[in-house]
Amino acid sequence: MLNREQTDEWKGWMQLIILIYHISGASTFLPVYMHIRVLVAAYLFQTGYGHFSYFWKSGEYGISRICQILFRLNFLVVVLCLVMNRPYQFYYFVPLVTFWFMVIYGTLGIWPQTGKKDENGSCSPYWEVVLKLLALLLCICLLSASQSSFENVFSLWPISKLFEWQGFLHEWWFRWKLDRFAVLHGMFFAFLYGALKKSHLLSEGKGETLFTPRMSSFLLFTSVVVFLTYSIWCASCKNKAECNEHHPYFSVLQILSFVLIRNIPGYVRSVYSSFFAWFGKISLELFICQYHIWLAADTKGILVLIPGSPVLNIIISTFIFVLVAHEISQITNDLVQITIPKDNSVALKRMLCVAIFLFGILALSSFEQMNKLK
Repeated sequence: MLNREQTDEWKGWMQLIILIYHISGASTFLPVYMHIRVLVAAYLFQTGYGHFSYFWKSGEYGISRICQILFRLNFLVVVLCLVMNRPYQFYYFVPLVTFWFMVIYGTLGIWPQTGKKDENGSCSPYWEVVLKLLALLLCICLLSASQSSFENVFSLWPISKLFEWQGFLHEWWFRWKLDRFAVLHGMFFAFLYGALKKSHLLSEGKGETLFTPRMSSFLLFTSVVVFLTYSIWCASCKNKAECNEHHPYFSVLQILSFVLIRNIPGYVRSVYSSFFAWFGKISLELFICQYHIWLAADTKGILVLIPGSPVLNIIISTFIFVLVAHEISQITNDLVQITIPKDNSVALKRMLCVAIFLFGILALSSFEQMNKLK
């Protein structure tokens, strides 16, 4: 369930829908906006699910692992920030995913470390994991209780330079609060799935339903009803402010409904679309590159290469856009292997060098900004 091919497929079709959403300007239509918000939450859900599953199964918390993930997520964005003179928060989803990865790492990596303990495959006691997840939930609730307290936490330099947008933290507060539970939902689902699998309560053989026939039928029916009910609620929602207020609590219902519908039937679970999975493998690059290759005017317009021929223009710009995103993805993956060694001590030294370099960039940026204010 939720294997690599399936999650790549999931990322792929979601990213294509989000791209169409951006280029069509459909954000003014509230039901469409709310369903796109669910797709963003689903990305974060996968972040929680994927990283929790990895740490739970491997118990590997080495510096090399952190460096690989951070490099993979941020390499392109850091280059664009330096070359295009854009703030880090301009590419809001990358800071969001990076932040939550570090939260996952800190939550599971703090003593006692969560995951595989020895070669026999014994894992941490369930109560340890539950306590950590509850502690994370408490921290999220405390941070979301007050915007001023939240901004005080992230207003310390140099952290503030990473999360500010036009000198304020309001945008970061909005993005963080909107999907604040999505990663935790993904972590808890991964934990529950692992516990059920270890207890042999799931049937994952090819062609077999995930649960007993009666339970599978009940869960499938419930999932379809919940999925449709959420869509009806989105259509009846009065305004964005009201919808956004309820979104953190309700979005997980549609995400879980989709996961169950996709995985309970044995045949559906065992197949995937290679077309969408291909796009899923470069979904991060597609999201970032759209700002400069497909869209224009800081996402407020469309890049025009052939004036007077909108159809031909969108075909050619899309071809270039996807091709560049694919090549950047390949280059980034190759650079990860070259620059991040498996030796944790060497990786730590290189990470410190990069941190010093970026610290210097932030210091120069702050100094330049202070001079402009004088």
